[in-house]
Amino acid sequence: MRRLTVVQLLPALESGGVERSTLEISEALVAAGHRSIVVSAGGRLLPALRATGAEHIALDIGRKSLLTLRHLPALRKLFVGEQADIVHARSRLPAWLGWKALQAIAVAQRPHFVTTMHGLNSPGRYSAVMTHGERVICVSDTVRDYLLRHYPRTDPGKLRVIPRGIDTTRFPRVAEPGPALRGEFAREHPQLGGEGPLLLLPGRGTRLKGHVDALRLLAALRGDGGDARLWLPGARAAGREDYIAEMEGEAVALGIADAVAFTAATSRIAEAYAASDLVLQLSRKPESFGRTVIEALSVGRPVLGWAHGGVGELLAELQPQGAVPAFDEAALASTARALLRHPPSPLATMPYTLRAMQEATLALYQELADDPSPRVAR
Repeated sequence: MRRLTVVQLLPALESGGVERSTLEISEALVAAGHRSIVVSAGGRLLPALRATGAEHIALDIGRKSLLTLRHLPALRKLFVGEQADIVHARSRLPAWLGWKALQAIAVAQRPHFVTTMHGLNSPGRYSAVMTHGERVICVSDTVRDYLLRHYPRTDPGKLRVIPRGIDTTRFPRVAEPGPALRGEFAREHPQLGGEGPLLLLPGRGTRLKGHVDALRLLAALRGDGGDARLWLPGARAAGREDYIAEMEGEAVALGIADAVAFTAATSRIAEAYAASDLVLQLSRKPESFGRTVIEALSVGRPVLGWAHGGVGELLAELQPQGAVPAFDEAALASTARALLRHPPSPLATMPYTLRAMQEATLALYQELADDPSPRVAR
C-alpha cells in the first residue's frame, strides 16, 4: 500500500466523540505509515493529537459566521499543496467548507471526500452535506436507517456502517463489584456508601441524559426497603448550577437526597463501572451509538437503558434483558430489580473494539485511494 495523506476536518479539539474518533484515526494512520493532518480551531486535546504523530492546521472552520468562508482559499491550498488523498469531514460546517473547497480543484488533483455521520442531526439542507461524501461512514445501523429515511435520494451503496469501538484494555473485566473500590469512591462521595446496590449513570448535566428518570428509579428501588445508591458523574459542571439545583430539589422531593451523588466527571470511569452493580443509559433523545453500553459490558456490568436509538440497537444485540420501552417507568423499575437479582452472564468477547473501527476506516480510505474513477465531491 502506498503512503496516504488524510486530512480530517472538525470544529475544534475540546472534548467529545467526534474529537475522540479524530485522535483514534490519526493514531492508526501514523502507526500504519500514513500521514495525518487535522484542521480545527485547536483546543485542550491538541497535545494529545500531536502525540499521535499528526500535524495540525489551526483554522476556525466551525464558527457559524460568514467570516468563516474566508478559510476556503486556505483549504484549497492545503488540499493541493499537501497532495491530500482523502479529505474526511466530521461535522456539518467543516463539511460544507471542505466540499466547497474541493469544487474549485481540478478533478485530476482533487482528493476523495469522506464524511462521518456521528449523530442524528436535525434533517434539512444544512445537514444534507453529510450525505455528499463519496463514502459516508455511519456509526451504527441506527444512523444509516435515519440517513436513508430523511435523505431517500442518497445512494445506499456509498454508506458504510463502521461502529465506534473501545480499547478493551482500558475497560478490563472485573469479576464483581468490589467493596474496597466502592469504599474509595464513598470516602470522596459519602452518598455512595451503604450495603445496597450502586447504580451509575455517567453523562453531562443536561435534561437529555435522563437524570430525572434515574432519580425516580432510585426512589422506586429504595421504596422496596433496600439501600440502593446512585452516582451521576459528569452531571455537575460549570454553567450547570441551576440544573443541578433543580435535580437536587427533585431528589429531596423524592426522599433520596442522601443516597445520590451529583459529581463532576471522573477520570476513573472504568473503575466507576467496576464498583457499580448496574449501569444506566437513559438518554431522552435517541443516541447515535451509545459508548457507555459497550464500556460497561466490557467491564462486566449489566446495563439498563431505553430501547431506542443506538443504545437500543446495542442492547438488543449484546444484552437484550436490559432494554426497556422508552420512558416506561414501571418497566424500568421491574427490569432493574430483575437485573440486580440475576445479573446476565458477561459477554465472552466484545465485538466493538477500537482496533476494528480503526482497521475498517483505514480500509475505506485505501478503497477510495485505489479507485481509478474520477474524483467527485458528491
